[in-house]
Amino acid sequence: MDDVRARIDALLKDAGVTANRALIARILHTGELLGEDGADRLDLKITAAALEEMRSAFRLFAPYAGVEKVTVFGSARTKEHDPLYAQAENVAAALAAQGWMVVTGAGPGIMQAAAEGAGPDLSIGVSIRLPFEEKPDAMVEAEPNQVTMKYFFTRKLMLVKESSGFVCLPGGFGTMDEMFELLTLQQTGKAEPTPIVLLDEVGGSYWSGLRDFVQQHLAGGGYIAADDFDRVLITDSVDAAAAEIAGFWRNYDSLRWVGERLVLRVHHEPTDAEVDDLNARFGSLVRTGRIQRSEPLAPERADGDRLELARLVLELDPHRVGELHQLIRAINTLPSAG
Repeated sequence: MDDVRARIDALLKDAGVTANRALIARILHTGELLGEDGADRLDLKITAAALEEMRSAFRLFAPYAGVEKVTVFGSARTKEHDPLYAQAENVAAALAAQGWMVVTGAGPGIMQAAAEGAGPDLSIGVSIRLPFEEKPDAMVEAEPNQVTMKYFFTRKLMLVKESSGFVCLPGGFGTMDEMFELLTLQQTGKAEPTPIVLLDEVGGSYWSGLRDFVQQHLAGGGYIAADDFDRVLITDSVDAAAAEIAGFWRNYDSLRWVGERLVLRVHHEPTDAEVDDLNARFGSLVRTGRIQRSEPLAPERADGDRLELARLVLELDPHRVGELHQLIRAINTLPSAG
C-alpha cells in the first residue's frame, strides 16, 4: 500500500503537479482501489465518465470564479410565444444588467430564453445528452460557454454548485426534481443558504398551486416544518424576482464552520443594539451562548479567509439549520446595512 502511494506521488511529481497534490493522489489511489476491488465494468465506466464530465465543467466555470451566478430552471417545452418565455428572458436580462452570469441547462424553452436574456457573454450552459430532446436554435447552440453531460447527477451538481441564486419557472418532472433538490439541500444544511425564486407568468397559479399542496399535504402531514416553504419567494414579477436574488447578498456575504461555531460574514458590522435584537428574535437557533460579534477566528486568519469583513458567531443548533435563512434575511435588513 505504501509502495503504491509512493509511486502515485512520484507520478504526480513527474507530471509537474504541485497544487493540492494530496487530493489528486487520493483520486488516483481510489481508482487503483477500484481495480483491486474487481469493480464491475459498468461501475468503472460510470466513475470514469463522471470524473471526465466534472473536469470539463470545472474548466468551463474556472475563468468566472469571481462572478456571481444565478441558475434558471424551467421547461424545455416552453415556446417563444408563451408568456413564461418572456419572463425567463426578462429576469435573466435584469440580473445580467447587474453583472450576474446566468447558468442554464443549455436546452430549448425556458433555458434558451434565459440564455438569450443574459446574452452570450454572461450565459453558461450545462446540457444533457438525451435521445429525443429538441435542440436549442443555432444562436444558443453556437455559444462557446457550454459543456455537455451524459449523467443528470453530474449536470445537476454543476447547475447547483456554481450559483448563488436560483430562479425556477414552471416545468415538468425535471423542473420539479431540480426545485425540490434545492429545497432539500437547504433544509438539511447540505448547501449554504441561497435565494430561491419561483417565478410564474403574470396572474399564473402554477407555483401558488404547489404552495397549497405543500401546506396541506407536506406540512399538514408533518413531513416538513410548517415554515420550510417560507425560504422561497413565489412571484409573477420579474423585478421582485431579480430584487430577491440580488438582495439576499445585500449585507450577508458568506459563512464558515469552525468546529461547532458558525461564522456569518457580513459587509456592515452590526451595532450592540442590533445584536441584542437578533438574539431576542433568533435565540432559539442557538444551542449554547448567544449570537455575538467577533474578530476573525484563528482558522480564518490562518487561511486569510475574508478577513476584511465583520462577523457574527454562534453555536447553531444542528436541528435548526434549515431556519438559518431567516437569520440571514434579518441581517440583510439591519439599519447598519444601509
